[in-house]
Amino acid sequence: MRTEENILVKLKNAGIKQNDKWLVKGVSLEVEKGKIVTLIGPNGSGKSTTAKIALGIYKKFEGTVEKFTNKIGYVPQKISIDWTLPLRVADFMVLTDDLDKGDINEALALTGVDHLIDKNLGNLSGGEFQRVLLARAISRKPELLVLDEPVQGVDFTGEIALYQLIKKISEKLNCGILLISHDLHTVMSATDHVVCLNGHVCCSGSPIDVAKDKEYKALFGEQASQTLSIYEHKHDHVHSDDGDIKQKN
Repeated sequence: MRTEENILVKLKNAGIKQNDKWLVKGVSLEVEKGKIVTLIGPNGSGKSTTAKIALGIYKKFEGTVEKFTNKIGYVPQKISIDWTLPLRVADFMVLTDDLDKGDINEALALTGVDHLIDKNLGNLSGGEFQRVLLARAISRKPELLVLDEPVQGVDFTGEIALYQLIKKISEKLNCGILLISHDLHTVMSATDHVVCLNGHVCCSGSPIDVAKDKEYKALFGEQASQTLSIYEHKHDHVHSDDGDIKQKN
């Protein structure tokens, strides 16, 4: 049940302008404990900008942002790493934070990569690296987790497995998640609320309601909407963490 006590961050008519041009404008949303809010939209629609407003990275913006927690984890869209350095997963986990070893092991176990703790980052697959990034973000047990395109560099089967993992993290930690995604139908079994952006809020609501909205169809096409409807009504299987598909009982 929604209560004010469960709200972790709330944006009201938030926006930011640079060089007399709006990057994003009039965004209102809130993220609650244990809920996943997904931002979707085309490239340049303001998804990452909105997330950075919520995080407090931008100091000058229109509207208001209320944050009710300082325990925040963040996986950015891009991270700069010198892949020639012999950096192990264990080293990467404590690169900027002095973390408890037990918390590190617990986070790596939750994301399914504890067996990679002594492996060099440069030898990880795309999916393994994304899981390590998730582990690093949750190692401090955040109440709010912001994930900017957390499945990039991963194939479709791996994407499904990662979104299932994100749902598992939300339930296990009871944290709220603000998730940026390029593709609604791959996240719909995990997300609770969708905000579709194109410089402003085009539409918002449940995944299936957003897919039926004319603004969503205008951005992503009628075919995307139909695919999502099929996914909603025909999704009779589950995906394990390793990507295997199993029929529901």
